[in-house]
Amino acid sequence: MEQNNYNGALQQPLGSGFTAATTTNEVIKGIDLTGKTVIVTGGYAGIGLETTKTLSRAGATVIIPARDIKKAMQNIDGIANTTVEAMDLMAPASIDAFAAKFIATGKALHLLINNAGIMWVPLQRNQRGYESQLATNHLGHFQLTARLWPALKKAGNARVVNLSSYGHHIAPFNFEDPNFTARPYETLQGYGQAKTANNLFTVELDERGRHFGIRAYAVHPGSVLGTDLGRVAPMELFQQMGTHDADGNIFPEVAKRLKNVAQGAATSIWCATSTQLDHIGGVYCEDADIAALDKGNIEHRFDDPATLKGVQPYSVDENNAKQLWQLSEAMTGVTFPAN
Repeated sequence: MEQNNYNGALQQPLGSGFTAATTTNEVIKGIDLTGKTVIVTGGYAGIGLETTKTLSRAGATVIIPARDIKKAMQNIDGIANTTVEAMDLMAPASIDAFAAKFIATGKALHLLINNAGIMWVPLQRNQRGYESQLATNHLGHFQLTARLWPALKKAGNARVVNLSSYGHHIAPFNFEDPNFTARPYETLQGYGQAKTANNLFTVELDERGRHFGIRAYAVHPGSVLGTDLGRVAPMELFQQMGTHDADGNIFPEVAKRLKNVAQGAATSIWCATSTQLDHIGGVYCEDADIAALDKGNIEHRFDDPATLKGVQPYSVDENNAKQLWQLSEAMTGVTFPAN
C-alpha cells in the first residue's frame, strides 16, 4: 500500500542519478509528452519559461495563465504548442474565470505546475485583504488547483508540482496571524511562511489526491542566477546574507555556485515526469531527487548555495498540513470536490 508523507515519512533521497548540475534536457531525455496538456503558472519568465520550453519540446500542449499578457506573449513567441490566458493570482475572480474556461473545454489536465511566485516584497494585500506573498504563492494556487480538480481527475494519472523554496526554513506557518494584522510586517517572515505553506499543501494534496491518481510534489529549484524573482527585494537583505558587497554586486565566488535557469528548472521537470516517482508523492524535492529531512544536522550558509538543502519537519507535519488545509478553505471560500 502506498504511504503518505505525513511527518516526512518519505523524505529520503532515492539516488535518482541526478545532481545539482543536472539540466532540464537531461531530465526530459527519452520522455514523450505528446497528447498531454499542461498548465504552468508564471510559465513565461525565469525557471517557469524554461519549464514551458522543455515541456513543449517533449510534445506537450502548454497553457500559461499570466497577469502580464503582453510580456507573456513576447516571451513565448516561437515556442510550439503554447497559449497564454489571462489570470492574476491576487484576484480570486480571475482564477475562477481562467479555470472555468479550461474546464469548459472538457480536456483532461495531466500536469499542473504552480510555478508563479513573488518574494521579499513590501507589505501589499490582495482584494480580500490577505498578505500578498501568502495570497500569491499559496492561496491563489490552492484555489486554482481546487477549480481544476475535475480536469486533473479526468487525466487518471496527473501530477501537481508546487514551487517551494529553501526559504521555508526562514519561518513556520503562523496560524495565529498569517496576514500580519497583529504583528509588524517582516517580508522574510511572510515569504518563509508562504513557502512552508507550499510544502504543507503538497503533503495534504497528495494524501487526498492519490486515490484519484493525482500526485503532488514540492520543489526547491535551488539558488538560480538569471531570474527576476528578487527584483523588488531590498539590497540590504542580500548583503545581510553575505551574497552581495557594499555596492550591491554579487560576490563572484557566490555567483559561480549558483545554478543557471536550465539547472533551476530541472527539479520541476523531474517531479512532473519521472517514472521514479510513479508510486510516491507528497514529498519535497531538490536537485532532481527527494530531499532529506533536516533534523538539525545540516550546516546552512547563504554564501554557499550548495548547503541550502533539506526540508524542515514543521513543513511536512501532519497536523500542520491538515490545519492549513482547513484555514485555506476558510480564507478562499473554496473547497475541493469530495469525489
